[in-house]
Amino acid sequence: MVGLARKPAVLEVPATVGALGEIAAFVLRLAGRAGLGKGATYRIRLAVDELATNIVMHGYRGGDGRITVRGCSGPDGVRIVIEDTAPAFDPVEGRLPPAPGVPPERRRVGGLGIHLALTSVDTYAYARRDGRNISTLTVKAEGTDACPPRT
Repeated sequence: MVGLARKPAVLEVPATVGALGEIAAFVLRLAGRAGLGKGATYRIRLAVDELATNIVMHGYRGGDGRITVRGCSGPDGVRIVIEDTAPAFDPVEGRLPPAPGVPPERRRVGGLGIHLALTSVDTYAYARRDGRNISTLTVKAEGTDACPPRT
């Protein structure tokens, strides 16, 4: 994204349920700096909250760990990078698309939250480097277009 700030903001917190509020506040500050509307702000917060919750609950499983959140914001939107050292987990592989026609009580448990989170952002990428899970999410500001029309 062209209009993002060059110097990212960084938050490092323990991987605990209690730290999820700090992560949410961090994301909301970045969204505010970018001037995101309510819809885009909700989408980026939803996605980051779902990923961070999964890191705490399923990645570290209540054990010691840390989550690092980096963010850049600008007039084009917000980019968030979430890093952790929990066991390798690619959220794209773990997501569960809705199963039309299957009653909720017969659906597989888990993965739907990740699906909703990842489909709420404009771009998502996962990498595993140097023992770290790295998730990168972006949400564009309303009215911006990554692919302007040809002239």
